[in-house]
Amino acid sequence: NIVGGCCGTTPDHIAVLVQRIRDREPAAVEKQAYESGCTSLYGAVEYDQDVSILNIGERCNASGSRKFKRLLEEEDLDGIMSLAKSQFKEGSHVIDVNVDYAGRDNAADMRTLVSRFARELTTPLMLDSTQPATIEAGLKAAAGKCLINSANLEDGEEKFAAMCNLARHYGAGLVLGCIDEDPVDAMARTADRKFDIAARMRKLAVSKYGIDERDILFDPLVLPVSTGMDKDRHSAFETIEGTRRIAQAFPNCQITCGLSNVSFGLKPAARVVLNSVMLHELVRAGMTSAIVHVSKILPETKIDDAQWQSALDLIYDRGAPAPVKLRDGTVTDDPLQIFINLFDDADATVTQKQPISDLLLEERLRTHIIDGEKQHLIETLEEALRKYSALEIVNDHLLDGMRVVGDLFGAGQMQLPFVLQSAEAMKIAVAHLEPYMDHIDGQSKGIIVLATVKGDVHDIGKNLVDIILSNNGYTVHNLGIKQPISRIVDAWRETGADAIGLSGLLVKSVNVMEENLRELNAQSITVPMLLGGAALSRQYAEEHLRDVYDGDLFYGKDAFEGLRVMKMITSQNTEQLNSDISERVNRRAYIQQSGTSDKSRRNAKPDFAGNIDIAVRTRSDVAIDVPVPTPPFWGTRVVEHVPPEQVYPYINTTALFRGQWHFRKGSMTDDDYAATIRERALPMFEQLKNQCADERILHPAVVYGYFPCRSDGDDMIIFDPDDHACPVQRFTFPRQELKRRLCISDFLRARDTGEVDVIGMHCVTVGHDVSQRARDLFESDAYQEYLFLHGLGVECAEALAELWHQRMRQELGIAGDDAPNTHGLFKQQYQGSRYSFGYPACPNMADQQQLFALLKPDRIGCTLTENWQIEPEQSTSAIIVHHPQAKYFTV
Repeated sequence: NIVGGCCGTTPDHIAVLVQRIRDREPAAVEKQAYESGCTSLYGAVEYDQDVSILNIGERCNASGSRKFKRLLEEEDLDGIMSLAKSQFKEGSHVIDVNVDYAGRDNAADMRTLVSRFARELTTPLMLDSTQPATIEAGLKAAAGKCLINSANLEDGEEKFAAMCNLARHYGAGLVLGCIDEDPVDAMARTADRKFDIAARMRKLAVSKYGIDERDILFDPLVLPVSTGMDKDRHSAFETIEGTRRIAQAFPNCQITCGLSNVSFGLKPAARVVLNSVMLHELVRAGMTSAIVHVSKILPETKIDDAQWQSALDLIYDRGAPAPVKLRDGTVTDDPLQIFINLFDDADATVTQKQPISDLLLEERLRTHIIDGEKQHLIETLEEALRKYSALEIVNDHLLDGMRVVGDLFGAGQMQLPFVLQSAEAMKIAVAHLEPYMDHIDGQSKGIIVLATVKGDVHDIGKNLVDIILSNNGYTVHNLGIKQPISRIVDAWRETGADAIGLSGLLVKSVNVMEENLRELNAQSITVPMLLGGAALSRQYAEEHLRDVYDGDLFYGKDAFEGLRVMKMITSQNTEQLNSDISERVNRRAYIQQSGTSDKSRRNAKPDFAGNIDIAVRTRSDVAIDVPVPTPPFWGTRVVEHVPPEQVYPYINTTALFRGQWHFRKGSMTDDDYAATIRERALPMFEQLKNQCADERILHPAVVYGYFPCRSDGDDMIIFDPDDHACPVQRFTFPRQELKRRLCISDFLRARDTGEVDVIGMHCVTVGHDVSQRARDLFESDAYQEYLFLHGLGVECAEALAELWHQRMRQELGIAGDDAPNTHGLFKQQYQGSRYSFGYPACPNMADQQQLFALLKPDRIGCTLTENWQIEPEQSTSAIIVHHPQAKYFTV
């Protein structure tokens, strides 16, 4: 039934072929029964397995696997491939791929991994993300029929529809998670809710969006029974019962789950047993697949009867027939406590730490540093001086403690605030030992000059590098912020430094770094360079900036990578570093080359060049007839004193604790992390708020205003507040070439309508004092307090911007749609949007000059650097758009 040719076949051959077969009838083809399943490039896997369920490997998940997340951060594609293949060897039929990781381009990561998996992995893929764009990037790169994990109704039908449309368009199977819009109980906990949501989603998916029900996999949600909370005691039983009802009602659909949630927080041996028993019960109820670590699932025959029965009691919340005496002597009939008690000795447990005073001298020295324990540190050092020289104490014992700290931080087992505690203890120790040291050459491990580049006022990252290097035996000359290359070169010459380290937060700062490198080339300086900062990526540094610079150049993602690089530089052993970089660059080049032809086809523009400019300039579909609110005044006003107590409720504590203070979950369980936040972060938060109020460290101030405006294509024209016919400023914004072709100007009345619109603007600051106080703490070696105060200042500025944006919505009369709490406000649950320069929708930082010309923020102490960054550092500015459709978007 198929004829044709090969790549060398000519038109003449095809013409003859057509003549010969023109009158022939195709042979009859027997209609094949539909077999639901998924495929890879190399084979198909049916959903219904003869002797098993469909096992979906869970370990390629940035949210659930520390190993995978580390490999993703390091862009170690070979390591990721090895991890994926190991799951196939363990018995996984499908591999779940989840790259949702804050701070990275998730769609790009998904595209890269799926492209590699498609070529080298024989198993089909489950693409796992909450974002349709990330899912679609994977679907475009896949070489078979995938599964999409998942769609739900948490955000209403819009995102659900997007996922269904992707599944329909690409022919993918679709997981439907039992979550809906309920503001209190979105994640279905009871069997009734699980069934009702499943039925509703099935009806929508099949009847409205055309999904074949045989390609639907329901996820009834496995929730933990390990929390000890009353509301969770019935979670497992409700999931089993919900599974049974869904299986009976929809026999043509599949049912899957994320199994490991049931045992979250328990010891590894206990998790294996509980997961295995829960899966056994779910399969009996009708479960047809599960996202699991296959090798950690055991059959009933390989689990002790007492453990199996205890797990069943926990799953079905059955109390023991008689109270049980636990190992600690307490008596209980609580099935959770009885189950946990069975595993006290089932695997390695943490032994109680000995008091420092009971340790050997050498261990005491290391432990003082590792634990950041300053009490009795001086006494320990005095004792050590009777046995060792001061230099031996530093090099052989204290620095060994700092090495352990670095290892723990790298493994995600120590939070940055505690790293800084260790650094403080190290600083105290070295200061005490300095009078006993012979001041001869060679005491320092090496010398580095550090600077934040010209025009950039951010120094927290650079200062953390200073702390780690200086407390690991290196001499650091920290020049501070806004440093021109001439000053950096002078410092390098004066100090004879082994390396120069440059930092910057802004995208503009990366351009300054490149200018600095070219200037060093012009002066024939080839000193090793260490570059880092939020705006700089490893790929850009290693693939572009290394080609620009004539000397060695290295990227440091954090202070401890900077430490490793300095060790290599000062030991004149950079060959391995350069080899590793070359390998990464070549690997990325190979991946990019492999996908170039496909990417070119995907990104090819329509072949009608004459219309391209017109298409790009075409306005988006944003509504043009929305009401224009009336501002309370035209022009600007200054609010010199905003009470800090009004600002504090608008602080995003997640951003503060995780982003600024670096309390990261790492390898901790959810319970341990929650305890860390409760016992460490929250008390410090309350203490600092009180301190800032008592000592008047924060000085929140605002300048804001409303201006008449109109759009003109991609431009926003600002008119004189006193003469709405007189233009005074013009802003030009970029427009999306694809998608909706959005541009900020689309949210404003067009010039040719003759109508006047209103644009809001504000600039907020918490003053200079908090920056100065933070610098004082850094210079006095109070590293942990420095981190905490600096971070609080940054987030207070963001909180003030959030507060004042709400105040401006209230003044414009458009605050009726505001979320009832700040958590909702942080998710943009309000009318309009606040756009700051330097972000995707308005990336041109130079536009700050025009905003400053209009607002005159010098009245609250704010000025611009030569790179258009606001001083003081804890300040921010924005334009305020009222249009209901204005939300964040990328260009």
